Amino acid sequence: MAWFKKIRKPIAALKGKESRVPEGLWVKCPQCSQILYKKDLETNLNVCSKCSHHFRITAVERLKMLFDGEWAEHDPNLSSTDPLEFTDTKPYKGRLKASQAATGLKDAIIVATGGIEGIRTIVASMEYDFIGGSMGVVVGEKITRAIERAIAEHCPLVIVCCSGGARMMEGALSLMQMAKICGGLARLDEEKLPYISVLTDPTTGGVTASFAMLGDLNIAEPKALIGFAGPRVIEQTIRQKLPEGFQRAEFLLEHGMLDMVVDRRNLKATLVKSFKFLLN
Repeated sequence: MAWFKKIRKPIAALKGKESRVPEGLWVKCPQCSQILYKKDLETNLNVCSKCSHHFRITAVERLKMLFDGEWAEHDPNLSSTDPLEFTDTKPYKGRLKASQAATGLKDAIIVATGGIEGIRTIVASMEYDFIGGSMGVVVGEKITRAIERAIAEHCPLVIVCCSGGARMMEGALSLMQMAKICGGLARLDEEKLPYISVLTDPTTGGVTASFAMLGDLNIAEPKALIGFAGPRVIEQTIRQKLPEGFQRAEFLLEHGMLDMVVDRRNLKATLVKSFKFLLN
């Protein structure tokens, strides 16, 4: 038996001294657990350099990634009027104000016109951080106006989908946007103008059930969750275990629901190649 025992005291942080290392410089990849330098990750379009995991990005980052330079935004001030005066755990107006403050947007989509390798294109990019990217009256109106603008200017349309589906706080009015947008896309098709749908993680609900799957080309990012109801709901309904990778982009491509699964770093080049083919 030892005569003396050394008591180890925990290392206490020095009071009054702050760390000289700034926070937020490093990001941990949720797939491979690699620690990534944030600036390098942003340079790589928020794709992990080790395992190619695609991080979620904002609507503005999408536009910066796709357009050659500056773009012109359309209808930036459209916002919901809370037509049903809806309240659940908190008033819908309160949710709108909180999301507007957090994202700097009036609703869950940005529509803009700019050049993609010199090809004038209208891009509608959805913002998931705004009430789950849900499709309400404003989203439906802005997409419909984007379609009408594409017809008027005779240029291609790209919609970057990232949504939890229709916005329940606007009830049947949100569901009506599905038919409204699909009707506009039918007119775009009659004009023989290309519409490319880019499906990102996640694309679910009424968005998947309408315009997200109606593109002349349906392109998805790797491992994006795409479906109508969630996997857990489906398992509880059919009481069966779903196959591996169910509702992921690669599974849908294998079963004919998608045309391509494209790495984000190659998306712009793929769009340009598709435009040149579709515009002849």
